[in-house]
Amino acid sequence: MEYRDYYEIMGIKREATQDEIKRAYRKLARKYHPDVSKQSDAEERFKEVGEAYEVLKDPEKRAAYDQLGSNWQQGQDFQPPPGWQDGFEFSGGGYTETDSAHFSDFFEDLFGRAGGAGGAGFRQSQQHSYQMQGEDHHAKVGVTIEDAYHGAERAITLKMPEVDATGHLVTRDRSLNVKIPKGVTQGQRIRLRGQGGPGMGDAPAGDLYLEIDLIPHSIYSVDGHDIYVDLPVAPWETALGTKVSIPTLGGKVEMKIPAGSQSGSKLRLKGRGLPGKNKGDQYVILKIETPEAKTEEQKELYRRMQEEMSFNPRSRLGV
Repeated sequence: MEYRDYYEIMGIKREATQDEIKRAYRKLARKYHPDVSKQSDAEERFKEVGEAYEVLKDPEKRAAYDQLGSNWQQGQDFQPPPGWQDGFEFSGGGYTETDSAHFSDFFEDLFGRAGGAGGAGFRQSQQHSYQMQGEDHHAKVGVTIEDAYHGAERAITLKMPEVDATGHLVTRDRSLNVKIPKGVTQGQRIRLRGQGGPGMGDAPAGDLYLEIDLIPHSIYSVDGHDIYVDLPVAPWETALGTKVSIPTLGGKVEMKIPAGSQSGSKLRLKGRGLPGKNKGDQYVILKIETPEAKTEEQKELYRRMQEEMSFNPRSRLGV
């Protein structure tokens, strides 16, 4: 996927004010409008400008986009870094001035088709006598797998983008104490009632929805409520069978490796995944590691194995 430098597309500096962004868009939209321009690539340029404006005119999308940094260049191969949106608070919203069907894969990978924080939607509010319920807000928060297993109370800081009196984009911090329930999973949302945008009149404030983003772990990976761990094993442990100590989020347990197990074999520890109504399991994936023969005696041991076992690991391939 190619990186899109929205500032370069708009022909503006990264520190441009919101008014400067608006003026640049109006100028370029007139220049490249397919009904006006005679340039062969006018329609494509018009779409690019519209997409760039969709991001840069919105303080929330712009602040999140700026988190990617200024080292990327237009057209470079790009993948969004894990957790790139974590900690940003977004209000509800959607596309306004451009046609979502014309947005690039780059845009959709960053913001989703709904145009909010990772595709977060919004809800309608009812207005009666100048009373309007506050807008719901959305944010992603990074959570460790350990906190997802045990539950935790955490102080988090969210970044709230806004435009200052000079028209420049700034962010202010907002601190909250949040309870992380046991068994939360990737993408699950925690609702904080009344922590969204303020209401008008006597109407209540909106809610804040925190989307769980599990932080990658050095040992464990997660799929729903199930936990996966790769277990290095020696060839003789799988050939002869043995008992080994296995790390789990609830502590170490003993597990039997059956004789004749192969690399890639999957063994289950029932109920050792994330807690919940449907408690997950932990799956142990065997990864055979062959020790290096460093001495002549060790090399001779491998030669004897080769002679006595007559083993061809490629026999299934017919070679």
